[in-house]
Amino acid sequence: MNRFAEELLRWFDHHGRKDLPWQHPRDAYRVWLSEIMLQQTQVITVIGYFQRFVERLPTLASLAAADEDTVLALWSGLGYYRRARFLHRAAQLCVERHDGELPRDLDALMALPGIGRSTAGAILAQAYGLRFPILDGNVKRVLTRYHGIAGFPGESAIEKRLWIHADEHTPAERTADYTQAIMDLGATVCVRSKPACLICPQAATCVAHRDGLTAVLPTAKPGKKIPTRSLAMLLLRDAQGRVLLEKRGPQGVWSGLWSLPEAADVEAAGGVASRLARVRNADPLPAFTHVFSHYRLDVSPILFDHATPLTAVADGESRRWCDLTQIASLGLPAPVRTLLDNLPEITP
Repeated sequence: MNRFAEELLRWFDHHGRKDLPWQHPRDAYRVWLSEIMLQQTQVITVIGYFQRFVERLPTLASLAAADEDTVLALWSGLGYYRRARFLHRAAQLCVERHDGELPRDLDALMALPGIGRSTAGAILAQAYGLRFPILDGNVKRVLTRYHGIAGFPGESAIEKRLWIHADEHTPAERTADYTQAIMDLGATVCVRSKPACLICPQAATCVAHRDGLTAVLPTAKPGKKIPTRSLAMLLLRDAQGRVLLEKRGPQGVWSGLWSLPEAADVEAAGGVASRLARVRNADPLPAFTHVFSHYRLDVSPILFDHATPLTAVADGESRRWCDLTQIASLGLPAPVRTLLDNLPEITP
């Protein structure tokens, strides 16, 4: 076992995280689910979502058999919803092709939707104890600093170098513990801002620590201005308190989720609303901004209370009037759910 792994495992035995819910039991389904949830999301946020997800869908087979609305409702609030749809489809493919199990082969795992090389390596290492490296965001940061590698880690040439180092450090013994240890080091010690180098087990041989480069490594992604878009969200609520929801199409943001009807702007909102229901007063609600990875969305919500459903706008697969109980069981974008949760009481 190389020195890097020895030092890291020694640290892990005393300071590593060993009580995360997906570690008990640590089977392939739970490892896979946790890895997908942890993409772009911190552990403290994921824990509650993970526990609710496995309580409802405890096995790969139950996930494969679930309908999409159930999966998206359990995912609602985690964001990056394509992860949930890939997870669902991958489970169905495992049932169709792999006897209902996640395969123990790297290429077979990577052939499933949403599973890249690092996620596949994490499943094989943590669930099956096989020697495969990982290279998630935390590991990239650790290895970039340890080896003093300049350049944005997302660039193919830099990432290729990091994979070589990830492989050379991964031991044949205690692979599952090592995999958790290097993720823990990046998440709790070698953090993005103000890393705790004084308590890091690798400080003595870390290039960034030696050369005072921890503040500039990893190299930041080249800057790009994020555009802003705007729209109006229409809250059509009938006398019984039901709200009109529409299911978004398969393309674009929030694809496949239930959301609110939209208009290009506040001026167009009344016209759109009148085509969906008979409406009276339009009450603007506080505007808000939601930030995606590639743009900012300025939203102006408008409440149309005591809306009367039009016969021509009947409930169907892509549009329905929903009460609070029905809304709770649907997959909604987090800002839309927050908006609905905070609606003022309906006036007489």
